[in-house]
Amino acid sequence: MSWNPTQNPECPLDSLDSIETLIIPRARDLGGFEVRRALPAPKRQMVGPFIFFDQMGPAEFLTGGGIDVRPHPHIGLATVTYLYKGEFHHRDSTGADQMVYPGEVNWMIAGNGVTHSERTSDEMRTRPGSLFGIQTWVALPEHAEDSDASFEHHGREALPFIDEGGKQVRLILGSAYGATAPVKTFTETFYADAVLAAGAKLPLPDNHEDRGVYVSEGSVTIAGDTFEAGRMMVFRPGDRITLTAGEHGARLMVLGGETLNGPRYISWNFVASSQERIDAAKEAWRQGDWAHGRFQLPPGDDAEFIPLP
Repeated sequence: MSWNPTQNPECPLDSLDSIETLIIPRARDLGGFEVRRALPAPKRQMVGPFIFFDQMGPAEFLTGGGIDVRPHPHIGLATVTYLYKGEFHHRDSTGADQMVYPGEVNWMIAGNGVTHSERTSDEMRTRPGSLFGIQTWVALPEHAEDSDASFEHHGREALPFIDEGGKQVRLILGSAYGATAPVKTFTETFYADAVLAAGAKLPLPDNHEDRGVYVSEGSVTIAGDTFEAGRMMVFRPGDRITLTAGEHGARLMVLGGETLNGPRYISWNFVASSQERIDAAKEAWRQGDWAHGRFQLPPGDDAEFIPLP
């Protein structure tokens, strides 16, 4: 997925005592499936280091159908692909060639430059399929922007999992609820998938500077206000917040962490602390010197690529 400035979410002016910013993503049809983008938003570029947040689907595919995100570049960020349903075949220029399934995490650090693709596998195209998940970008601090690209994959069994009191919480990144995920991060952060039974209560970690919640399914109540699926709420630092799932339960992504030392420039698939870094990456991609240039195409998926807009 890539950022498009015409897809800005709405940030309605609500006088909600418990919430600093309410974000309502706008849906965009990408041909066969729908994307809802919550970040960046007009009043909130980031929540902690999270600078991009897309809900993909839910979508259903006929036999032979699927997703083909052709090779494209990134700098200055780390991508997180997390699925509720379906699968992705990830390839990137570090040599990674990895399937990702629900409950697993693909963590790709772009650093100074990486190229990757995400596609529905040939095997899955032999039958009807589905796709539902979240893709996020985490902006890197300045000291890591020029780091070498790298890739990590962790299966469901490797991620901390809490199951108690009608709550199932899988920690994807960082530290929260007394647990720490195995993924390498550069700043203090947290990111978790929470499934709540009807009426179950989930307190948010209060030891993180920035905290937000995205409702993927169902609804939650916060201080008497109800929020349906497709809403992101960002909270004030230090406030004690507890969410209560609605009568049909809820599925949430909880996220946040420490803020970076300033805003980031973002253009197409590039994130950086300066416009000069963005411009240099664009020129390197435009030149298309895959053998000797800054970017290489993923081994095994180098027959096509997404051109610079």
